[in-house]
Amino acid sequence: MPWQGILEALHVLAAITAVGANLTYAVWNLRGDAQREHLGFVLRGIKFIDDRIANPAYGVLLVTGLLQAFLYYSITDKFALIGLALFVVVAVVAAAGYSPLLNRQIALLDSKGADDAEYKSVANRAAGLGMFMGVLVVAIVFIMVFEPI
Repeated sequence: MPWQGILEALHVLAAITAVGANLTYAVWNLRGDAQREHLGFVLRGIKFIDDRIANPAYGVLLVTGLLQAFLYYSITDKFALIGLALFVVVAVVAAAGYSPLLNRQIALLDSKGADDAEYKSVANRAAGLGMFMGVLVVAIVFIMVFEPI
């Protein structure tokens, strides 16, 4: 059975799903800002996509990537180590920063509204972290696809 091809296909599909889902967050946030009456729905939708689609896909991505590295490549290849290190950074920033900020943003929207200064501050920090993680994820994709190192 062509296990390597299956692992590669699962890995690529997981990357498309995870990164693609994350890229939509900016669009959803813009739509929520434009139609404030739907902002709560938008933020809860982003939370749902993050928790139920993107993050599980990142888990599949990690497992299939590690399996490929150990079975068919070398975990000590520079591109694999750098990609894995950046993956860990993104995971830590997401778990310790972005997810708690998104939860706080939703809570503040519900309690104080979108015009509240604290809400705006949290929303801006979440957007900034989202952009930072987006840059890292694009870097990971570049490194893993082109192996420039």
